[in-house]
Amino acid sequence: MVSEEFKAKARRWATKLECPVDEDRDYENTYWCNRDLIPIPRERRTWTWQGYAGYWIINGINTTAWTAGSSLLALGLSVGQAMGVIVGASLFAAVISVIAGWPGSHQYLGFTILSRAQWGMRGGFWPVLNRIMTTIIWMGIQLYWGGQAVKIILGAIIGHPFVHMKNTLPESANVDTASLISFFVFVIVFLPTLMVPPEKLQKPFLVAFGMIAGTMFGMLIWALCAAHGAGTLVSTGPTKHGSALSWGTLYGLQSLVGGYGSGCLGQADWTRYSKYPNAALFGQAVTAPIAISITALCGLLITSATAKIYGEVYWNPFELLLAIQDHSLSPGARAGTFFAALGFAASQFALCIVLNSVSAGMDMAALMPKYINIRRGAYILTLISICICPWQYVTRATVFITVLSGWSVFLSPMTGILCSDYFLVRKREYHIGDLYLGVDTAGAYWYTAGFNWRGFVAWAMALWPMLPGFVRNVKGISDGAGWDRLYQMSYFFGFLTAGLLYWAFHTIFPAEKQTGSSPFTLKAHHQRVQIGDEKLGVIDGQPVEAFEALPGTGHKQLAKAESTSVDSA
Repeated sequence: MVSEEFKAKARRWATKLECPVDEDRDYENTYWCNRDLIPIPRERRTWTWQGYAGYWIINGINTTAWTAGSSLLALGLSVGQAMGVIVGASLFAAVISVIAGWPGSHQYLGFTILSRAQWGMRGGFWPVLNRIMTTIIWMGIQLYWGGQAVKIILGAIIGHPFVHMKNTLPESANVDTASLISFFVFVIVFLPTLMVPPEKLQKPFLVAFGMIAGTMFGMLIWALCAAHGAGTLVSTGPTKHGSALSWGTLYGLQSLVGGYGSGCLGQADWTRYSKYPNAALFGQAVTAPIAISITALCGLLITSATAKIYGEVYWNPFELLLAIQDHSLSPGARAGTFFAALGFAASQFALCIVLNSVSAGMDMAALMPKYINIRRGAYILTLISICICPWQYVTRATVFITVLSGWSVFLSPMTGILCSDYFLVRKREYHIGDLYLGVDTAGAYWYTAGFNWRGFVAWAMALWPMLPGFVRNVKGISDGAGWDRLYQMSYFFGFLTAGLLYWAFHTIFPAEKQTGSSPFTLKAHHQRVQIGDEKLGVIDGQPVEAFEALPGTGHKQLAKAESTSVDSA
């Protein structure tokens, strides 16, 4: 039997481990709420249009856009056609990011909380868990590429002893000794950056944006000068024609849009820090497509020029820099690769935060708000990402990577539901306080036992037609059948189908308090207890039976109490 003394100590430790709260707070840590989950207060809204422009330049200048040309050329497109697809995909991604980010910049709520309105207070854990699982893998992969940047830096500084270091690991490890050392060096340097709160990341991001942009254009100038031109790859014509080329174009378009889909889905996690409502628009609508398109063009030109220099095609910039060091360790090569890798390292720091740690940290905070905030969640995410040994997914082709690359079949319906809920169903309004009411069935978003069946049915109905083609693609047996064609346009199909079905279900079967708005009114001093079938308020230890509804919120307010304090329970 557990002693009372042990229980008291456990309670004290539990209290000490709770997340910090602000002094002048209008909330408290509960099962549904903490400082990082509430609508962002005015003093924490610090991001301006310059910050979001830098955010999208960092998001655009990455290996996804850099290597986009290789994927499209493999589908049979010419270089010109590939660039057209990339521009189109970047414009689609820009539109989706504007729509998905709008509730964040106007309601100051993140994806994690918005999910409660679409799926129910309990059902909202489903998209959150889905995103956590995928983010763990992508975080590990981004950390690995950050380690490769460190490997290049160390190779430039140390020279031959590091570049040609003997590998002491077995072949089954799928990683060499130098790469493993570099990986952990990157992780050790990266971990302190997680201490910086999102509202203070704007200036560091601008520094990273300057470094990576300078790196890309510096590599472009060097490659074109060293090769005396762009090489022959840029003149590649189409290798497929007719319907095969058309379907390849469509598949390439949706794949690129889907590649940015996860970031678009979680746009509200960043736009909620907007200093003014439209601060993110320039970055999303203008900077994003320009950054993605220019990066893809530079990637094509650099790859083509360096293929002429080295006689081998290096689509990945990290592999290109490692190849340069392998060919030459002259002072010029060491200096060039050092500064280029330094820019890529800064970019990887920012990408790990932009695409992974903040969003997944907030998702993890939703699992246990009393004890996990964004910072703690980000550390948990990073540690798990290290434990999965991410080099296993990068250095060898696996079915798992094929599955991960096609994960947009699951995310695109979620994005459609998010956009449909805010614009079509809610008419851009929420009962914000109810988004933090879990056990109170008077809350607008409790639905049936905490689940909104409309969201789950819409998601499932949009998903299942894409699964046969998805499975066939994973198995490598796609042959152009009907299921394969549907999968080739899976992002657009999933987004539109789920969004329209969700709207139709809410129109035919409207929920209570489906429309209308009310403010965030949670307070830290009012407690509720359950006694039999009666919900009683407690003030100074005395139960008070009379309640009246706070208009439009689903909260309960003590009718006999003079205090206006209300708690989320």
